[in-house]
Amino acid sequence: MPFSPSGHLQKSSLRCGLLAAIPHLTRANASTFGACFDHIMSQELTTPAPAETYDVQIQKFESGLVGFLEQQGLPSTGIFVEVDERLTVFQNLSRVVRLVPGDDLGESIYISKFIASAATGLFDAALNYLWDETILQIRRRVKQYDIEYFYDNAVTGDRRNRLKGEDDLPKLDDYDLISGAKEIGLISDLGFKHLQYINHLRNWASAAHPNQNEISGLQLITWMETCVKEVIALPISTTTIKIKSLLVGVKRDAVSDDDAREIGTLFADLAQDQVNNLAAGFFGIYTKPDTDSQTRQNINKLLPLLWPRVDEDTRYTFGSKYSHFIANAQPEEKKLAREFLQVVVAESYISNDIRASEIDAVLTSLSTAHRAFNNFYNEPGFASQLKRLVGETPKLPKSVSRRYVLTLVEVYLSNGHGIAGYASPTYEELIAKFSSTEASVAAISFKETTIASKLQFSLCQDQFKKLIELVKPSVTSPPIRDVIEKVEGYTGKMENMRYHKPIESALAAISKLVN
Repeated sequence: MPFSPSGHLQKSSLRCGLLAAIPHLTRANASTFGACFDHIMSQELTTPAPAETYDVQIQKFESGLVGFLEQQGLPSTGIFVEVDERLTVFQNLSRVVRLVPGDDLGESIYISKFIASAATGLFDAALNYLWDETILQIRRRVKQYDIEYFYDNAVTGDRRNRLKGEDDLPKLDDYDLISGAKEIGLISDLGFKHLQYINHLRNWASAAHPNQNEISGLQLITWMETCVKEVIALPISTTTIKIKSLLVGVKRDAVSDDDAREIGTLFADLAQDQVNNLAAGFFGIYTKPDTDSQTRQNINKLLPLLWPRVDEDTRYTFGSKYSHFIANAQPEEKKLAREFLQVVVAESYISNDIRASEIDAVLTSLSTAHRAFNNFYNEPGFASQLKRLVGETPKLPKSVSRRYVLTLVEVYLSNGHGIAGYASPTYEELIAKFSSTEASVAAISFKETTIASKLQFSLCQDQFKKLIELVKPSVTSPPIRDVIEKVEGYTGKMENMRYHKPIESALAAISKLVN
């Protein structure tokens, strides 16, 4: 196939591409160059005789262009890539161009500029145009998706607050754009890896910055094929389309309980990244002050079905975002973020500094309620609140760990007259989840004055024996287990147990382990 200005390589695109590739021409020189270009095209690049090949035509064109540069006193050596390298591109170009969908081909102006630059031997400019086309195509895909969902997954922190609609897409740097597209499934993981590499080369080996790097024809056409396959011609996956439809539906329609169960079956088919990203999308929608109540009700039904598959790191990001709202004085977003976490009993993922303060406040309220007259009525609410804050797999902030244990021991032992029936099962559940260190503190809590004083009552004594049975499986320290054996063998008054010489000696030996 001869090289000619017909087909995808139009004269006008080639002319514009060459002018753009030589940006320092004056207006007069540009006009002279344009005339020279038209002359070269009419004389040298008309439909050639069958015997003429790519290399002959390219060489003729280059000779005319070099002559023009020399006539103007401009550098003419070391400007253009060797003809053989350009031939490598054009021998493979038609195959790659055919991969571009027909609907996109007529609007792919940067591909035309890529071809024009490659034909001229300006591979650095060609790489820059290729990247421009890739970024343009990714932006088009994002605009066809849920733009807010994209922003929620592409950026974090204060920058997210500055991004609202499609017009803000150019504010994203290229890395965030391709990373966000990967996160929501618009490009593949492998495509993202390749695009990262091409982006790096575009920054350091293209005409985007001054450089003297050499690019081969095989590299250039390979990068073009990658961008076409991984972005321009890549079909959007069925799962990604379903997620888009779900996000649209959540904002538009009421979701019934039956609808929620049906939608929940989709969650089982999602990859881990898709699960995490969808949860992030729900969070972003839920915490926007202008989201309507119907949409939040929909998420309230769907989130519990999705949450079991959300990984730990992602869960902690929601706690961090809650802290961010507090730090930035965003009371409405803070309130909504807290509600989101409460839907799935996930307040334990709030950052330790904030959580420690909240746990400490609840412990104070629980202790106060326990010691007051109407404790049977008031304790259950604070017990439930504490359970939510601690979470299913307790990881307590160190600053409140000891107080947490001793408060639970105190309320579990009862007030000596009766047990708070609705709260006691919660206490037992939390005590059974003690870590080894926490269980050790509970096992020797009888040395604390507040606890020892309770042990004068028979009901509290019975509860303490049950407490030992609850924590004993979690205790791994041999010295603590030795104390437990001595306590189990003790037959005197339990309120004086801490003064029993064998127990007192054992406690003195282990004081550093638990304090």
